[in-house]
Parts: sequence; structure tokens; C-alpha cells
Amino acid sequence: MPKVRRFADLAASIEGLIWLSLAWSISFSVSRGSPEFSLAAMSIVGALILVCWAHRPLRILLRRYHVRKRRTDMWMHILALPLLLTLFLHVLLEALLGNTWVPPKILLFNILATAGWLVFVMTLFIKFIINELKSTSR
Repeated sequence: MPKVRRFADLAASIEGLIWLSLAWSISFSVSRGSPEFSLAAMSIVGALILVCWAHRPLRILLRRYHVRKRRTDMWMHILALPLLLTLFLHVLLEALLGNTWVPPKILLFNILATAGWLVFVMTLFIKFIINELKSTSR
């Protein structure tokens, strides 16, 4: 069971990093004014999705409960909470500073999503350390 849990943690962390790279590439493409970065990131994400869907052993392994549970936790950290916080912080910054200096919403979302992903990875690392200490004390 711990091997499945470690694989689920690793899969969710890597998937979160891939989605973050896509979000940052969109932000970078908007700031540069050229779509090459976003197209490259979308091609990589599409290729990885195709490999995960077409490779039968990987597809079966990703269907397990722990992988789905970890991926749901990851989505909460990099999508749901940053979206809500971005809306709140953007309105707050706009009210406090006016329109003088307000970062774009996508940049604010990317920063909060990256922070959420780091919290997610640190939480998984702390859980791993606790589980290792429990297993060695037995």
C-alpha cells in the first residue's frame, strides 16, 4: 500500500507541475504577444495525456483510488482556492490602489496557484516523513 501511495503522490505532484507550466506559459505568451510558448506547452500536455490514455498499464494504474484522491487534492490546491483568492485579492487591490497598479488576474492566479502547489508538495512530503517514522518505530 505505501508504494501505491508514493506513486499517487508523485503522479499528482508531476501533474500539478505540468498544469502550472501550462498556466505560466499562457501568462508569458500574453506578456510577449506571441502564442509559441502556449502552443509548445499545450503540445507537451496533449502528448502526455495521449501517452497516459494509450499506455494500458499506466491507464490502469492511474485509475486506482489513491491516485484519484491525490489528484483531487492537487486540483483543490492549484485551481479552486487560487481562483477564489484571485477574485477576492484583485477586487481588494483595485479598491485600495485604484487602477494605478493592479496586476493582471492571470498573473495573480499563477502566483497563487504556484504557492498552492508548493503547499501541496510540502504537505505530501511531511506526510511521507510521518509515515516513514511510524513504519520504522514498529
